[in-house]
Amino acid sequence: MATTIFDNVTEIPSREIQQRAASLIGFTKRFERIHFNLRLLLDPDGLRSWSQLHHGAALPILSSLTDRYPLVILEGDAGTGKTASAEAIADQIARELKRDGYFIKLSTRVRGEGLHGQMAQLVNEAFDRLKKESKEGIAFLLIDEADAIATTRSTSQMHQEEKAAVNTLIQKIDDLRSLKGRAVVMLSTNRLHFLDEAIVRRAAVIMTFDRPSEDERRELLQKELQGVKLTSKEMEELVHLTGPEKNQGLGYSFSDLRLRFLPEAIAQAYPTQPLTAAILKSTLQHMQPSPAIK
Repeated sequence: MATTIFDNVTEIPSREIQQRAASLIGFTKRFERIHFNLRLLLDPDGLRSWSQLHHGAALPILSSLTDRYPLVILEGDAGTGKTASAEAIADQIARELKRDGYFIKLSTRVRGEGLHGQMAQLVNEAFDRLKKESKEGIAFLLIDEADAIATTRSTSQMHQEEKAAVNTLIQKIDDLRSLKGRAVVMLSTNRLHFLDEAIVRRAAVIMTFDRPSEDERRELLQKELQGVKLTSKEMEELVHLTGPEKNQGLGYSFSDLRLRFLPEAIAQAYPTQPLTAAILKSTLQHMQPSPAIK
């Protein structure tokens, strides 16, 4: 069986993605931050119509806006919701523009096996697929852990194979401008400083994903613990215990809460007793949030 370089290729708009987006804490605020920049990239006809309606002509600035690189960088610690938000953003934009399309997630297998020219060839294949899927609508390519193939070329330790892949990636991003709003590349990374400087300069949007705020931790815990008998005071204590003030300046990430803290607490209660505030607090006494990537 042939190995694919894609983790998934999903048609958008997608009801499943829309349902997942509804459960994302803080998604509305994130989407608002990126929304209009993406509209400017993906709706050149709408921009021209707007300009004609309000100014009676195509403003000179429009050519600069539509000539930007269709590149978005999502950066932040692991577990802060970058990947889930990327597909939700793509889905929501497709709905707004009333355009069908695809969300393509590139696998880390794109690094290949270290054979001469292989990584650059696989990057070419990924962008060929992106162009193919954008012919009839709109297409998004997400490159997760982007620092694995977009590492800065300034380091002397960089292998020639890796430099070739970065050069190819830059060339392919440049070429996408000719598609005039039909394709966007999203790079997700928890090490922005590792990305090549030429790639970072090309980004139309750099969006930072922080660890959840106090309000976001409260919202997540209230949703996930609905049905557990907790007083308001006990809930606020859990919110405080998972925040940066109680954890040497580093709060729990979304994945820390959903995939580490709450499963561990349930494991302490199951199968003989209910989940309680005492069990939840006891669990936190033996845990620390995941470390920040340096």
